[in-house]
Amino acid sequence: MKDKDILHGLYVELVKLQKEIIASGLKLLVILEGRDAAGKDGTIKRIVKHLSPRETIVVALGKPSDHQEKDWYFQRYIAHLPASGELVLFNRSWYNRAGVEKVMKFCTHQQYKSFFKEVELFEEMLVNAGFIIVKYYLDISKKEQEKRFDEREKDPLKQWKISPIDEAATKHWKNYSDARDEMLLKTDFKHAPWFIVSADDKDDTHINLITHLLKRCDYKHKDGKALSHACDFVYPATPKNIKEKLFQ
Repeated sequence: MKDKDILHGLYVELVKLQKEIIASGLKLLVILEGRDAAGKDGTIKRIVKHLSPRETIVVALGKPSDHQEKDWYFQRYIAHLPASGELVLFNRSWYNRAGVEKVMKFCTHQQYKSFFKEVELFEEMLVNAGFIIVKYYLDISKKEQEKRFDEREKDPLKQWKISPIDEAATKHWKNYSDARDEMLLKTDFKHAPWFIVSADDKDDTHINLITHLLKRCDYKHKDGKALSHACDFVYPATPKNIKEKLFQ
C-alpha cells in the first residue's frame, strides 16, 4: 500500500477520534518535542489536516516576556491546555526548560533542578483532572539535521524557520544529546510516559506517529485494518532504548 493511501486511512481515523473527543468531552494533549529540524511542524500539519479548527488547537509559544519570566514557570502554559472536547498539540512545551534552556543557559541551575521536582506533580495533577497526555520526542541524526538546515537556507518558503538556535543546535549537539537523555530518563512517568520517534524519514515519521497515537486512544468504530501496519519507528523511552537507539 502506498504511503498516501495509508495516510488517507489514518486521516479518517483521526476524524473518528475527534468526534469521540467532542462527544465525550475528552481533553487530549499531545506534546511534540525533539531536536531542531526534527519535523515537529510537518507532523503536526499532517495530524490536523482534516480536523475541525474549532476543536483542534496548535500551541507554539515564543520566548517568554519579561513579565512571564517572573511568573511560575508552568503558568503561561496553563492557559493553552485543552478544554472539554478539545485536542491541543504543543509544538514544544514546558520541556523547553530541560532542553534548549538548559543547553543555552537561559535558566539557572536551580531553575533546572526545580523543574524536575515540579513537572511530575504538575502532569500528575493534569491526569487526575481528566487530561490525556501523550508525549513524543522526535529524534534525528546529525547528518539529517544538517541536511534540513541546508534546505532551509536554500528554500525561500522555509526562511521563517531559520533562527540563531539552528547554528547552536549543531555546535552543541552533544550537550543537547545529554540533556535529552536526562530529560527522558527523569520524566518518563507512568501517568504520562514518553515515546521516542526515529524521525530521519519524514513519511515514516508521519505514518508511525499518527498510527501510534490512534492506537493509544479509545474511540468508537476504530478500524483495525487502517492501523495494522507496524509502528517500528516509535518506541517507549526505556533506559535501554535511550542508550541503544537514540542518536548520540
